[in-house]
Amino acid sequence: MSVVVDGLEGLRVPEELSARVPAEQRGPGRGRDDVRLLVSRGEAVSHHAFRELPALLRAGDVLVVNTSPTLAAAVDGRLGPEPGGEPVVVHFSTRGDDGRWAVELRSPEPSGSTRPRAGGPAGAVVRLPGGGRLALAGPLTPGSGRLWWARAYGDVPGLLGRYERPIRYGYTERDQPLSAYQTVFARPSPDGGGSAEMPSAGRPFTAGLVAELAARGVWIAPLSLHTGVASAEAHEPPYPERFEVPAATAALVNAARATGGRVIAVGTTVVRALESAAVAGPVGAGASARAGRGWTDLVVTPARGVRVVDGLLTGLHEPEASHLLMLEAVAGRAALRSAYAAAVRDRYLWHEFGDVHLLLPEEKGHRARCGSNSG
Repeated sequence: MSVVVDGLEGLRVPEELSARVPAEQRGPGRGRDDVRLLVSRGEAVSHHAFRELPALLRAGDVLVVNTSPTLAAAVDGRLGPEPGGEPVVVHFSTRGDDGRWAVELRSPEPSGSTRPRAGGPAGAVVRLPGGGRLALAGPLTPGSGRLWWARAYGDVPGLLGRYERPIRYGYTERDQPLSAYQTVFARPSPDGGGSAEMPSAGRPFTAGLVAELAARGVWIAPLSLHTGVASAEAHEPPYPERFEVPAATAALVNAARATGGRVIAVGTTVVRALESAAVAGPVGAGASARAGRGWTDLVVTPARGVRVVDGLLTGLHEPEASHLLMLEAVAGRAALRSAYAAAVRDRYLWHEFGDVHLLLPEEKGHRARCGSNSG
């Protein structure tokens, strides 16, 4: 499914606005938090450095963060009988409850990135390094052949630990170590699970910035949602993903809402998890967060709305990305149109190593600042 939000039909993101390396590699003395921050309050926009985030929030606000660690989920393989076979790159997306894996097969490029490839065929075997095997069963979703269920033979966690690398897309300049894809919030999962792709909205945070937020009375509340492989070209809606909202996080969210604090999700993954666990009820007043865990297939749209999220910190998404429906649900169509026009005009950087966008509730009397004071 491809989506274009009304008002973004003619928006084109120039290729040179793709962030090709992490912020800390873009010049001497730079750090992860050396990215720009675009702030939306309704149709008003203002421009900041990410380090200004603590001053933009209030005591009593809650930032909800995703603690899922990023897995090194790409591994080379051969499809077909020995000794040859078609070279493929396997992206391990999601481990099912029955032990199977949802995987994406892609064709390798000489540059080290990959290009799309049709999935399957059913019954085919992918040979992996170290003697591992994947037997392809069938598409994860009928009618879409990008992700396939596969039965793994051999020690997959051990295989990933020895032969893997993080998933990389063609807009990046070179391979990066796994550490470049871990956020300051990442925590190991007891079952060894994690995200196929980085929960990238949390990447610019540093330990020092988190300490400053705490000193200003901003709460940090954790949850986990293990992301699958994104559809970088197809812009499909997200597939079912495993999540857990702890009871303490739900309680903190509800306490903030009861006392006038704002609940700000750090990433679309956090919105999906919180809203999946929210108590069913009318959108807006009366809805509350609750603890929950399991699988979610929720797609947040403007028609569905959001129940417990007031704001969102996220990256900049392609104009056709399905995530834009969620952003519209949080902030409204007019806010999205205004923000994305400003992001292109002021040459913000896109993708997981790029700049970030904070969508806050509109405040009466607030005026957008002119210009940019970001570095």
